Amino acid sequence: MDYAKKTVVITGGGSGLGAAMADVFAAEGARLALLDIDRLRAEQKAAGLRENGVDALALAVDVADETSLAGAAARVEEHFGPCHVLCVNVGVQQFGALDKLTRDDWSWVLSVNVSGAIDTVSRFLPLLRKGQGDRHVVITSSSSFFTPAVRMGAYITSKYALVGYGEVLRQELAEEGINVSLLFPGGMTTRHLESSAAARPAERGEYRLEREDIETMMRGAGMAAASHVASAEYAVRNLLADLKEHRRYIITHGDYRRQIEDQQREVLESFDRMVESGGGGTPD
Repeated sequence: MDYAKKTVVITGGGSGLGAAMADVFAAEGARLALLDIDRLRAEQKAAGLRENGVDALALAVDVADETSLAGAAARVEEHFGPCHVLCVNVGVQQFGALDKLTRDDWSWVLSVNVSGAIDTVSRFLPLLRKGQGDRHVVITSSSSFFTPAVRMGAYITSKYALVGYGEVLRQELAEEGINVSLLFPGGMTTRHLESSAAARPAERGEYRLEREDIETMMRGAGMAAASHVASAEYAVRNLLADLKEHRRYIITHGDYRRQIEDQQREVLESFDRMVESGGGGTPD
């Protein structure tokens, strides 16, 4: 895809993975709309892009607020017109054992990571439909979809939901020529935990980050930072090439092929047991 003068909308575009995405699209001549709850960081990122000749717009947006998203979509259309790529890239994290997570913890994480993603697509899909040629929706899930770990229950639940949503969205938009790709980044050296803490509304209760939760999660997942954590810039190194091929899944980095193979082996073994027990056809 030739991105020159094409419009790319990125939620969470002010820093981290979203900002790295912005850089790779900008290098190809795209016009950028950076949406972020942190207005200052979005504006700083957009200003830096404009200094390099990129048409970049920064908008303060809370994806958990549908009114905020609606205003952003209207502003993007006013400034750029149709949209060609939508990167749904906002996610918050709340560590904690399942029996320690509060109702507010669950409501907050799901309202941002799931409802916020769905509302983002709903608001910007009309702009994608007005675009011509190759168009994409990129939905950021997580490598934890393949490597679920303790103390990350709310976050992982939200990412499982996003994958289900993305799978169906891909099927439903295929006939319109709009590709949907699911992005699975591993651990990154970003501000994810800092930005999560800053984004939590006061009415949802205090943001908690216990070192013991992180250490327990890392031990349980068998993670080593050297093989699982990378920079956001490294994570997006193949993004445009994978989008060109309309890849269904984009895995960015990490050493967890064995976990995927083990999981799929158990699924297939279970399927084979079902077939062997006579479940492969229509019951009499």
